[in-house]
Amino acid sequence: MRMNRWFWLMLLLGSLTVPSFAQTAASKPQSDDKTATVKDKLPTDDPNYVIGPDDEVIVTVWKEPDISRTVPVRPDGKISLPLLNDVQAGGLTPMQLTAEITARLAKFISAPQVTVIVSRVTPQRIFVTGEVARAGAYPLTPTMTILEAVSIAGGLTPFAKQSKIYVLRTENGKQSRIPVNYKEVLNGHKPEQNVVLKSGDTVVVP
Repeated sequence: MRMNRWFWLMLLLGSLTVPSFAQTAASKPQSDDKTATVKDKLPTDDPNYVIGPDDEVIVTVWKEPDISRTVPVRPDGKISLPLLNDVQAGGLTPMQLTAEITARLAKFISAPQVTVIVSRVTPQRIFVTGEVARAGAYPLTPTMTILEAVSIAGGLTPFAKQSKIYVLRTENGKQSRIPVNYKEVLNGHKPEQNVVLKSGDTVVVP
């Protein structure tokens, strides 16, 4: 009999404790998932960040709401703005793009005050095409070189012309071609040709 009383007493105490615990848990501050998501998408604060294709930038012109807007960077590296039409953004830092837009707007607006913020950063990539085992796009890692890019692409095929490899690079709206003698670089004869790649570079293996 005493055991039954003890059992029912413990059961009663347990039923009173559960709601209290649930209320405490409910009142406990929850992490702000929205804030965490926004934080993950904050613009880069690196002043040396080079804007690339598929990034997104916020262009703000003080007292000019019709010009201010958020625009994507097109695959050709350009953005479109009222009055200015196409503006080269790829290959520039936010400060350089700010200076470019400011200079061009000065033809239409007196002393324009421009701010450029990179609101979305697309993972940087390089491309390897031609006579390699796995041509395609690859994530750009810091200080990645041509030798590393070719290695990641599975190496050269037997038909590759090792002395005629080159890198296509677009900067400030202009495309340049950097020749590479892969065989000499591999043998250590011309290490300066094992250039460090930049976002958007294309390694072409004829």
